[in-house]
Amino acid sequence: MSRSPLASDAAMVMAAGLGKRMRPLTASQPKPLVRVAGKALIDYSLDHLADAGVARAVVNVHYLADALEAHLAKRTAPAIAISDERDLLLETGGGMVKARPLLPDPFFCLNSDNIWLDGPRNAFVELSNRWNPDEMDALLLLVSHARAHNYTGKGDFHLDPLGRISRRRSARIAPFIYTGIQIVSHRLLRDAPEGPFGTMQLWQRAIAEGRLYGISHTGLWFEVGDPGAIAPTEAWLTRA
Repeated sequence: MSRSPLASDAAMVMAAGLGKRMRPLTASQPKPLVRVAGKALIDYSLDHLADAGVARAVVNVHYLADALEAHLAKRTAPAIAISDERDLLLETGGGMVKARPLLPDPFFCLNSDNIWLDGPRNAFVELSNRWNPDEMDALLLLVSHARAHNYTGKGDFHLDPLGRISRRRSARIAPFIYTGIQIVSHRLLRDAPEGPFGTMQLWQRAIAEGRLYGISHTGLWFEVGDPGAIAPTEAWLTRA
């Protein structure tokens, strides 16, 4: 299958979280290894990367890291490198900063508990086609409420006509939800604080500078944040 050139040949996969919302399933296994429709959550993300032609993935590990590393060692594609956070969980922003030496500029970044179905085109191709490093520090893949399953929140972001992102206002509803998938420039990580911190701290600066952009996903996206979301997600995947 022919594809448009990708913006990067590497990705970071966020897999170091404690998975508290997925208890009791995470009492003895990390959340990325929880199975949905017979497949570990992290393998959905990694299989999408491999299908898109992304050659390398950096996976950060913390909770029950040995089990996750043993699972990843069985994969042949993409090639896996580990960013070890056993000693200190760095959260999403700190995790990217620690892994930065292992990643090109730019790189894809995605959560390890993502399940999605592509629309007419592969999500990584869609992001790559829109990526413009002269204008953007990060480009987020967003999804409308109508295409988000198991999601009950108020949304995260608005998009202006040019695709620039602004945050949802308090007590309001925003039309777009962050899927956990983005392209990140090393510029976004500049002057980052040391230690644990969330990506929102970096996004806020990019929003203020007009350099945080988004595109709307044309497929379906499934939030799998707790055990109750597994059965309805499996039902959708069976129908698909």
